[in-house]
Amino acid sequence: MNLRSALSRLYDASPEGLLLLFELGLLRAMTFKGEFMFRYFPTNYPWDLSINLALEMGARIGEVEEMCAPLKDAAQARDAAGSKAFRESWERMADKLCSLAVEDEARGRMISAGDKYGRAATYYLTAERLQGHGTEGREELYNRFQEVFLRGLELSKENCQRVEIPYEGKHLSALYVRAEGVEGKAPILVQVNGLDSTKEMKYRVGLPAWLAKRGVSSLIVDQPGTGEALRLQGLTARYDSEHWASRVVDWLESRDEIDAQRIGMEGVSLGGYYCPRAVAFEPRFACGVVWGANHDWRDVQKKRLEKEGSFPVPHYWEHVCWVWGAKDMDEFMAISSKVHLDGVLDRIKVPFLVTHGEKDSQIPLHWAERTYEQLVNSPNRELKIFTDREGGVQHSSFDNSANAGAYISDWVAETLGGHTA
Repeated sequence: MNLRSALSRLYDASPEGLLLLFELGLLRAMTFKGEFMFRYFPTNYPWDLSINLALEMGARIGEVEEMCAPLKDAAQARDAAGSKAFRESWERMADKLCSLAVEDEARGRMISAGDKYGRAATYYLTAERLQGHGTEGREELYNRFQEVFLRGLELSKENCQRVEIPYEGKHLSALYVRAEGVEGKAPILVQVNGLDSTKEMKYRVGLPAWLAKRGVSSLIVDQPGTGEALRLQGLTARYDSEHWASRVVDWLESRDEIDAQRIGMEGVSLGGYYCPRAVAFEPRFACGVVWGANHDWRDVQKKRLEKEGSFPVPHYWEHVCWVWGAKDMDEFMAISSKVHLDGVLDRIKVPFLVTHGEKDSQIPLHWAERTYEQLVNSPNRELKIFTDREGGVQHSSFDNSANAGAYISDWVAETLGGHTA
């Protein structure tokens, strides 16, 4: 009997026994009712999602253990109390790494310092992401994260630059990663967030670096409703994503090193709605990719009201109202009724890749199939479902992004004229 079937039988026979193994520290990664992911707190999906995301961004397992070991009781607490405890533990580790980085700097060891600042930023952001809107100190924590992240980039001399794109009298912030080894104008992939991700998260997971090696530049954007746009400028999400996506294309067309005929777009999670919508109504995009389809987000909200599907963050309903600028649940549900792709995708006349994890516990697989089916005018459409064989079976492959990200990078390089060897 393999580990997966043994754990499944144990869960069916005795859920309490399975949880006891976790409490004794005898079990960490598991197959839990068909979902393969790293599970530290098996009764707290939002926390385990955050841990998986942090690991994908470069967290070290020993540091994760040190941060999470004191939190076993807090994982059972109500959202506010539990989130506060999570923040304190993860922030404490980040503070320690920053103090170690300062010591490295004093000795002229800038590369080591940059590495520690980079991990500290990941831990600050992971803690900030779980806090409820309006929680005391959340904005200060976010600002601290940004300061440390940028310091890490500077000392490590990473191929990554923060840029600002004019928008609505304000700006959209983005991270710009240049293609490696390209003479002349390079293709570029615009990458946008989901409901609760940020540009720094997407950068650290690795898609921009994988693309750079294949001769494709990246622009990772905090679009309205995410990251800096939401937290620092009050720019809330909008269903007509082409409104802001067109301004991004305008900015890219002004860059001498970018080939304006080879601008693609990718979206993760809720970006699986934003990206197809933008590509459908902005004809200057040369291709589109979704990393986790999100064809009908209005249906997802109805199911979540019925307690179906996993919530990505605590305080979920407060969070979505904040993201969309809704004053209450009635207004939010009215807004979400517009967030679907039916009647939109036949406008897309460029290559399009739809990817999805086979065991996505947030967005059912059939929505990826619906998106693919409606891309009737795409000259090169593809549906790629990530299975146990290659990994990345969970939502937007947060359980294992390496093989899924490589597949996406190769497809983009082949489509936009990069290289795969």
